[in-house]
Amino acid sequence: MTGGGSGGHITPILAVARELKRVQPDTRIVYISHSGDGLDDVVAADKNIDEMFSVRAGKFRRYNGEGLRQILDLRTMYLNIRDGFQVIAGLWQSFWLLHRLKPSIIFTRGSYVSVPVTLAAALLRIPYITHDSDAIPSLTNRIIARWATLHAVALPEELYPYPIDRTVTVGVPISKDYQLVTDALRQEYKKQLKLDGYDWVLLVTGGGLGAQRLNTAIVENSPELLRRYPGLVIIHLTGRAQEDIVKAEYGKLLPPEQQRRVMVKGFVTDMYRYTGAANVVIARGGATNLAELAVQAKTCIIVPNPLLTGGHQLKNTAALSKQGAIIEMTEDQIQQELRLASVVSDLIDNPAKSATIARELVSFARPDAARHLAELLIEKAAKPNNPRDKLKDKEPAEL
Repeated sequence: MTGGGSGGHITPILAVARELKRVQPDTRIVYISHSGDGLDDVVAADKNIDEMFSVRAGKFRRYNGEGLRQILDLRTMYLNIRDGFQVIAGLWQSFWLLHRLKPSIIFTRGSYVSVPVTLAAALLRIPYITHDSDAIPSLTNRIIARWATLHAVALPEELYPYPIDRTVTVGVPISKDYQLVTDALRQEYKKQLKLDGYDWVLLVTGGGLGAQRLNTAIVENSPELLRRYPGLVIIHLTGRAQEDIVKAEYGKLLPPEQQRRVMVKGFVTDMYRYTGAANVVIARGGATNLAELAVQAKTCIIVPNPLLTGGHQLKNTAALSKQGAIIEMTEDQIQQELRLASVVSDLIDNPAKSATIARELVSFARPDAARHLAELLIEKAAKPNNPRDKLKDKEPAEL
């Protein structure tokens, strides 16, 4: 398995790993990340990962709506050229690593480390399956698509630019820890997190890497929300890099009594408890995040990141917003004075409206995606005359 760089890539990988071990316990699972991945410790702590390696990798930086400006930016050009050499180095490392490991099959989530790993796999005739969670395929998956054995996708096959006979809709794989949250289960999660003394829980998350503009907006709206609802607690998951900064901002803005009703954490490994305990969730529009919230039937305010390449978060949230399954807000809107506090208040004050939104969101849930992907991996790896068997009697020079 290969991926990493963000929680949105790691979470599906670990969900599929768990299902692989459940369906076929003797499966040996190896994870390959890029050198310096700040979330490697999350994968290392997972009991279903048997071994880990890292290779060099590089990303191609481009930003939605930037046009030619990004091409003319000298720093961006320098970083892209530098990372091009990283990809070449990573391809060399991946080739020898895969030749030694001789995997039956590779599963990739499409992060940039997947480029050197899967291109090396193609040279070695090792089959691999890609997965796209978003409505728009990642650049990585578009690069490596030609040699993929199968493309697993979240949405209907016809929406993707892949050969229809090699594309299958599976949904977004998520952990089995995510399940439909009843009132009783929500109270249980609150008790586990020592939040049962509060009337309402507002959870805010920008993903594993955080979201600076979203973090700032929440801090600025927090005094009004905490004043208006004395029984409210705010759980703010900031991303590791911004944890100390956000704590300091709350410390400057809030009096001690209100500070006690704000919990700031950089990253958590039991996210399902936190989202499950929440009355309202404010989040970005990543596909994995939306899939988890749909299974739990959460009431959500989604602020898609408009700068991500291709605007894929905007496309992820468009259908949900049209169906009334989420409240969608733009970054301009959350920066308007107390606009975000007003939307949160409307959901807290109107439980019937909140419940309707949650019911619409759960209709999009596909809780069996991880199992489906695990079965596909086992099926493709078990095909007779697997090309990787030819590697056993060959030296690299003969390939």
